[in-house]
Amino acid sequence: MSHPHLATIIEQATTGNEDRRTAIEPLVFFRREEQAPPCICMIEPSIVLVAQGAKRMWIGDEGFLYDPERFLITSLDLPANSEVVEASRESPCVGLALKLDMQMLAELIALGSLPPPPVRADQHSVGLGTLTPDLLQPLERLLALLNEPDSIPVLAPLILREIHYRLLQSDQAARLWQIVAAGSQSQRVAKAIDWLKQNYSKPLRIDELAGRVQMSTSTLHHHFRKLTSMSPLQYQKWLRLNEAKRLMLNSALDATSAAFQVGYESPSQFSREYSRLFGLPPKRDIEGLRSQVR
Repeated sequence: MSHPHLATIIEQATTGNEDRRTAIEPLVFFRREEQAPPCICMIEPSIVLVAQGAKRMWIGDEGFLYDPERFLITSLDLPANSEVVEASRESPCVGLALKLDMQMLAELIALGSLPPPPVRADQHSVGLGTLTPDLLQPLERLLALLNEPDSIPVLAPLILREIHYRLLQSDQAARLWQIVAAGSQSQRVAKAIDWLKQNYSKPLRIDELAGRVQMSTSTLHHHFRKLTSMSPLQYQKWLRLNEAKRLMLNSALDATSAAFQVGYESPSQFSREYSRLFGLPPKRDIEGLRSQVR
């Protein structure tokens, strides 16, 4: 199964293996022309839809396979591994990622016209939803707007609101209610993640972070790991290592300078942890990446 109309729009807007931003700010297209093993990525709260082909998202040791019948939904900023399962040059894996607006979801819930979901979501920030016609139709209209650039500022916000409304009527509604509910454990973990993203280079004191989000240390550890498959310390380490990789690749920093800039006090510890995450020491990894784009 595929969605030929969506696939055609995305294929025409992309080439090779790439992620491409669109004129609609929260909307990104992706295209992959071959199967590929899992690669490290950070996924924002979003829905990810494959119009043709199939992908699998790994969160910790758990894999989520999504294809034209099922969309992936994430409600937190999560370190993950993305795997291309079904793709070829003749029939590339193409799809879209649409960043979710949590404030919009909260506003729609506050209106009171949507009944609460009949069942609670599992304690996970990732799920697979069924792509229904009610959700597919506004997504198709959103993509059609790319051919009417002058209409995007007026009509895109209306269609995005409709998409969020449909998500709150989908089989993933409970997951979204859980994350936007004021005072919920999921919302407190989301606040902890926001703090870590803004302060990853600072020393992490778990008791202080727990106090910031009004949780006990043990409760923060439990729910953080449940939702992200990581401890807060592992999450901070992931952020530091990926930012260091970006600095070495894009700003030509050497490994020691990058290590100090992201908060490491020991270059040797940085090198060990970098090799463990990326499979190669920092210098060899960056040299390999640069050689690929020459």
